[in-house]
Amino acid sequence: MSLLHEIEKPLLDWYDENKRSLPWRKNKNPYEIWVSEIMCQQTRVEAVKPYFARFLSELPTVEALAECPQERLMKLWEGLGYYNRVRNMQKAARQVMEHYQGRLPADYEALKGLQGIGNYTAGAIASIAYGIPVPAVDGNVLRVVSRVTESREDIAKQSVRRRIEQEIQEMIPKERPGDYNQALMELGALVCIPNGQAKCPQCPLRGICLAGIHGTVDSLPVKSTGKSRRVEERTVLVIQDGSRAAIRKRPSKGLLAGLYELPNVLTHLTEDEAVKWVQSQKLVPLYIRSLGEAKHIFSHVEWRMLGYQIRVQQLEDGHQGKLIFAEQEEIRRKYAIPSAFDAFSGFVYPRAK
Repeated sequence: MSLLHEIEKPLLDWYDENKRSLPWRKNKNPYEIWVSEIMCQQTRVEAVKPYFARFLSELPTVEALAECPQERLMKLWEGLGYYNRVRNMQKAARQVMEHYQGRLPADYEALKGLQGIGNYTAGAIASIAYGIPVPAVDGNVLRVVSRVTESREDIAKQSVRRRIEQEIQEMIPKERPGDYNQALMELGALVCIPNGQAKCPQCPLRGICLAGIHGTVDSLPVKSTGKSRRVEERTVLVIQDGSRAAIRKRPSKGLLAGLYELPNVLTHLTEDEAVKWVQSQKLVPLYIRSLGEAKHIFSHVEWRMLGYQIRVQQLEDGHQGKLIFAEQEEIRRKYAIPSAFDAFSGFVYPRAK
């Protein structure tokens, strides 16, 4: 019998007493669970709450998501990053409208057939919303299981993930599959946390966990590192003519496709070079000051940025070439500026909370 068979009762008892009160746990609405799961990927749960409330307030149903104009959808997602996720959500919503009468299917395999929904998200929706006994294995679950069993297999390998999914599939309680999956995730989020911070004395699985018994918690799980990120040096320009600031639309393909950005150049410019670049856009610089340095890390690339604030002579209208000059409130309300520019966009408009 697998060691994992021993954890069900203490794990669920702990979850019943310690689970967080989260807005998507108030009911078992499959749409809300789906939105929360996509939002919580790569973002802390507490940080997600205001985004979740804003998104659901404007797009409360699958139909509303399917019909939302693209630029408005990007604005609602602003600050969460990984914009392809919400694009895929909209594609999936349209699939649901076309094939499932606007309701996410109560079928694990059918869920996996929707755009952007893999094993984990399908398992979360199926088990939590519909009570289907299937696993939902994320990074938290991989860490908990690796430590409990003291496994030194590489969790970055799909074969290891599939094996753990199969083990959980064989033992997941049919009467509480959603709670079981959430309990494993919650334990990994609150107690069995990474980077030498595990709170083993508070763990309901102490005495069962082999890594805890043998003192190997800090060395687990084993996870191989991927390819090193490419580093790009960029200069970001906060260009303002009076109360308006310049933004531009990114290309329709590639990183941050179709979003709006502060003008930037793929190199580090000196002040003189920055002024000359602005002049090349047929603008008349009046003043320049440094905004310092910033860094933003994407999955495969790291931006190391210099920033300059540049005042230019007032334009007659709000356009100059590819640059759009817009008022602070218009940018805040209408245009989605990726969080990659957060270090400098505060000079343009305050980020919506």
